Formats: sequence, C-alpha cells, structure tokens
Amino acid sequence: MLTIDKATIKFGGLTAVNEVSFEVKDGSIFGLIGPNGAGKSTMMKCLFGTYQKDEGNIFLKGKEVSFSGPKDALENGIAMVHQELNQCLERNVIDNLFLGRYPVNSMGIVDEGRMKKEASELFRKLGMTVDLTQPMRNMSVSQRQMCEIAKAISYNSQVIVLDEPTSSLTVQEVDKLFEMMRMLKEQGIALIYISHKMDEIFEICDEISVLRDGNLVMTKSTKDANMNELIAAMVGRSLDNRFPPVDNTPKDVILSIQHLSTKFEPHLQDVSFDVKEGEIFGLYGLVGAGRTELLETIFGVRTRAAGRVYFNKRLMNFGSAKEAMEHGFAMITEERKANGLFLKGDLTFNTTIANLEQYKTGIALSDVKMVNATSKEIKIMHTKCMGPDDMISSLSGGNQQKVIFGKWLEREPQVFMMDEPTRGIDVGAKYEIYELIINMAKQGKTIIVVSSEMPEILGITNRIGVMSNGRLSGIVNTKDTNQEELLRLSAKYL
Repeated sequence: MLTIDKATIKFGGLTAVNEVSFEVKDGSIFGLIGPNGAGKSTMMKCLFGTYQKDEGNIFLKGKEVSFSGPKDALENGIAMVHQELNQCLERNVIDNLFLGRYPVNSMGIVDEGRMKKEASELFRKLGMTVDLTQPMRNMSVSQRQMCEIAKAISYNSQVIVLDEPTSSLTVQEVDKLFEMMRMLKEQGIALIYISHKMDEIFEICDEISVLRDGNLVMTKSTKDANMNELIAAMVGRSLDNRFPPVDNTPKDVILSIQHLSTKFEPHLQDVSFDVKEGEIFGLYGLVGAGRTELLETIFGVRTRAAGRVYFNKRLMNFGSAKEAMEHGFAMITEERKANGLFLKGDLTFNTTIANLEQYKTGIALSDVKMVNATSKEIKIMHTKCMGPDDMISSLSGGNQQKVIFGKWLEREPQVFMMDEPTRGIDVGAKYEIYELIINMAKQGKTIIVVSSEMPEILGITNRIGVMSNGRLSGIVNTKDTNQEELLRLSAKYL
C-alpha cells in the first residue's frame, strides 16, 4: 500500500528525519514509536503534505506521490488525525466534518439536509452517539478527538495516520477506537498508529518501527517483539522500572479544601480533602468526573459557589490565576496549545513569561537573565531543541510540555497542580518527569497530579482522591489500593 524509501527531511542545519525507509501493507496497523523529537510526527507531516521531503521517495499503491499540502493528500486517499486538535470550536460537528468540501444542491446552495444525513450515517456506522448540532466548544477533548477520527474516515482514505489518538480518551473510548480501527483494517485500509503507550502498541499493531534521533533503529513484527527491547531501542538504554521509587516523606497538612462547590456547570459538589507538605496527591476519575474543574477552582479560574481553600492555615479563596500565582501556586493545564503556550513566541518567551519580575535589571527586562534562565531549564528538562531562540511551535509535543514545566519551575511554586502532565510524552521523558515530581516533593513542595493513566497514578503518588460525577467518592493510600478499587470509586456517583 505505502512505501517510504530513504526519506530525509531537514530544517536549516538540523536533520529531523534521516534516510528512513519502511512499508505499510494493505489492511494492517503499523505502529510508529520513539522518544519526543525523534521525527515521528515530522515524517507523517511529510507524508501528509504539510512538510516537503529533501530526499527520498514515497510510493502509494506502487505510484510515486508527493503532495503539495494536506488538501492534496486527503483527495488522494491519505488522512491524518493530529495530536493537537485544530477545529473550529464555535461551529457545530457537521460544519467541522464538511469544512472545505460543503456539498451543494442544483441551485448552488449548501445542501444542509445531505450533510446531516451523511454525518448521521457516518457516526451510526462507527457506533458513536454525537449531538451533531452542538458547537465543538461544548464537547470534551475526547469527544472532539473522536469527531476528528470520524472526519478522517469520511474521506474514504486508503491510509489513515493517527498521531497519539488516545491521549485524552477514556478506557471505554479507547476500546471503541480500537474496534473502529479493526473494522477499517478488515476493509483493507492501512493505518499508521503513533503512540507512547506501549501496551496499546502491542494490543493493536501488526508491525512496529522505532525512530530515534531521526533514524529508524528497529522494525519488528509485534508478535516477535517485547516491551524491554522496544524501550531500550527508544531511549537508548534499558529501563528496569517504569517508575522511580516514591521515597518522599509527607509532613503535616498544609493545604485544606473544605466543602468546595462550583457555581456553573460542570458542577463540583461539596468536595473536601487535605494535602500534606511534601506529598504527591493524585486525582483519578473518568473523563468528566470533575478533576480538571477541581484544579481550576482551587487556582481561581473557575467560580466557586461555596467552600474554602486554606493554605498554611490562611484562607486562600483565589479570585484569579494571578492571585494564585502570587501566593506560590502553579498549574499545568491539560491542553497545552490552547492555554499553556504562546505558539508565536520562542523558548525564552515561553519559559520566562510567568516570572518576568525576576529578570529585571532596574526597571528593564534583562535579555541575558532571560536567556540564562531558559538555558538552565532546557538543561534540567533535557529539552530537545537548538537553543533558547527556537520557536516553541517547532518543538515536538513532549518537548513543548517540558518547556511548560520549566516555566513553572522558574517560579519555585509551593503548590504545583498538574493536569495530565505526561500526556503525549515518551517513556524515557516520562521517567524524568516522575523523578522531577518526586524530587520536588522531597524538597517540601506540595504536588496535586491529575492522570487518566491508572499505572501512572498508582506509580508516583502517596495518596489518591477519586472523583465521580463532580463529587469526591473516596481517598485511598496508594500502597494499599489497586486498579479495581479505583474503578469502583470512579463509578460510585454515576
């Protein structure tokens, strides 16, 4: 179906992809894995016409192809579902589905009846229930992602690239996606699946290729591969354990959340819990359970209806994010592109923007101080880039996440809240972030971390609070609990 032959892609003096060759067969699922910045997304964007290759050839069904842009690729049977969703949030599902290809009737007027009929039929075939008339803005990240996958399928594509498609999906939604992928595979469609989740790769893929530093280092049939050799190929070393030892020692209670409720939907109802100094407190729950809303309410960006937040025995009912930051609180959001980064800025701008007062000499900002601070965070976080002057948009998703971490570390927060901090990050980089989180806790920082990955929440926390339908359904000691108990608590108020 698809053959990549010695493809090379360069950006200035940097070779992002170096003579990469592989073949994707009809009716197969091809897994592409590698650390952040290895060249996976770059390679796929080249296939999709977003970037142009410098050397090499691409063949589709034996015919050499080179697409001028994504529209050209789509019209020739190649679709891509990007990791970072790019949708018109004010428009409804139907509009997003047909954007750029509205069907018209004999009078040249957009045929809305046909659009609705075709959209309904598509989602019915895929076994998805979606309100077609609601604006995308009102949908969860996972629902929007499923719509994007449906859009790719609607083009009758021969090859579909899925870049980290499960990063925001629930376990049930992942099962549904895999069901969908197997159905497409049976129809003879070739799928390329990019993911950092190794268990998913083994579950769904027929073949796996590993990219590292722009080079193809391994291609194997899934049944002949094992987890350890893939991780070793990815990170260049063996990882005996997925999680570092959680050896921090929590002290006395420092943060107290009392009877917190929100004014607007989705509602939080009477949430109370305490977090200790130097503790890593996990928040688990199904998508829509209220975990993100809880962090946002504590951080002052969501309106409280009732309840109090105490830090160091002082009342801290923040009315804005600025107020929270001034009192030593920091927050990493789930959607980095929407509200974590300035995509038109460079690494220096994005690293220093939350802490400008620290980089002044007199009344003026010091470029030297800002660049030095950025260089320090690049080094600490092992961010893969050319230097502080790089545009943030040129970095891979995982490296962008490292910049966000660096930005908040520059403020030396006392309470660090993290919403899906390792989303879209490879196993090697995840380990580094876990070490960072544990070290911060050992230094007396208080960490609250939201994660949808159950192994992660069990691997790096001291205690876990479980949310269910806007309420706290229970708090458990990590070392005394298991996956079954977390799932049971997640369903308590459904």
